[in-house]
Amino acid sequence: MFTEQGPTVRELAVQALSSIERGYDLLAPKFDHTPYRTPDRVLDAVTDEVRRLGPFDTGLDVCCGTGAGVGVLRRLCRERVVGVDFSAGMLAEARAAFPPEGERPAEEEPAEEEPAEEEPAGEGPAVDWVRADARSLPFAPAFDLALSFGAFGHFLPAERFGLFAEVHGSLRPGGQFVFPIGAPPPVGSRAYWTLLGFDAAMRVRNALWRPQFVMYYRTFRLGDVLEDLTRAGFAVRLTPLAELGRRPDGSPRARLVVATRE
Repeated sequence: MFTEQGPTVRELAVQALSSIERGYDLLAPKFDHTPYRTPDRVLDAVTDEVRRLGPFDTGLDVCCGTGAGVGVLRRLCRERVVGVDFSAGMLAEARAAFPPEGERPAEEEPAEEEPAEEEPAGEGPAVDWVRADARSLPFAPAFDLALSFGAFGHFLPAERFGLFAEVHGSLRPGGQFVFPIGAPPPVGSRAYWTLLGFDAAMRVRNALWRPQFVMYYRTFRLGDVLEDLTRAGFAVRLTPLAELGRRPDGSPRARLVVATRE
């Protein structure tokens, strides 16, 4: 998709006709070469804004995929970071991208005549990976910070409150759940029609084919999201992600949702 390293049209077609879990298992090796991977500029903007809310000891990346959010948490947390996802393929890619301390991917092994310098012991938080469904998280209230990038379109509106309640139950009192949310495209714009067309195509696909592949771009409306977060027990506020710019009317292109467990 758009690059030589990305998936082919045939691979995307096979993925689209699979379940969400199986589809992402298939896509995982090439996921980071697709537009679905959260851009670095979004990751950096969120990192800069969340750093002001800290410090944090423990962090949870909900629906971690290949680990982009874990990379953010490693820059923000001091002790432990956990990535959770239900795709074994995505978790395998994430583990390869973030090997345990002291290990290197095979292609990065230093030559014998040039031994690598040892990193200081204990540098960076410990990283763990858990395979689980985000709608049933297997954690006690253990985290100071939870975040998620680009995963909410895989949950139907009726599932959203339950998802938020699971995250709430994984946070310590005072813990914070953060995620970026973009401004909706102007009605009638190219982006508006693109997202409308994609969602319509997915609804037709799911009406005609099983298993379903839930992936919608227009079901995560800010007002509904804030209501569900509040019902789940969070105190919620919004802060602009200034690094991502503003729209012609002066409003931010994206905001950071900061939901605090009371």
